[in-house]
Amino acid sequence: MAYDEENFMQVKTLSLPKLNKLNPTLESTTLKLMEETGELAQVIGKFRGLSGENIIMDDETVLNEIAKELLDVAQTAITMMFVMEEQYGVNIELALKEHCEKLERKGYLSLSSNS
Repeated sequence: MAYDEENFMQVKTLSLPKLNKLNPTLESTTLKLMEETGELAQVIGKFRGLSGENIIMDDETVLNEIAKELLDVAQTAITMMFVMEEQYGVNIELALKEHCEKLERKGYLSLSSNS
């Protein structure tokens, strides 16, 4: 776990590549994000026994599968950020700042070092 020294909070930083062999659109990326999210939910459902199937994988294997699906979701979200920046001129850095401020307003996060 890393710490943001300016704000003294734990952060998880993830850098994923731009998929340079694809030409994603907002629509195709949205559909892919829903697909990957569904796959993540499906694996978690299997892990929790919600699918009605007998789980034949040990917990470590299932948790690794969950991590893989979670990274697929993250990669697709990052791809959508590239699309938003490059095709629509969205300032993702500003959006991130505003997002963190929203989390603080809602009481989910404290950005001050006195927390």
